[in-house]
Amino acid sequence: MEVKIGVQHAPREIVLESGQSAEEVERAVSEALAGKSALLSLVDEHGRKVLVPADRLAYVELGEPAPRKVGFGAL
Repeated sequence: MEVKIGVQHAPREIVLESGQSAEEVERAVSEALAGKSALLSLVDEHGRKVLVPADRLAYVELGEPAPRKVGFGAL
């Protein structure tokens, strides 16, 4: 699952491919925004952990992973 995270006062967004389900990511975001945890913690496909302070979250966008195009084929 592709996750895009907007951070306040940052010009770029964080984009990661996560092996977590949409429900797991949504639950983690909800808990961070509700104040149950100070950090939004997600794990990408390579096992790296991404931590974002909950009070700095601007938005979180969940989407399906886009297949990567390889080669010079016609569109």
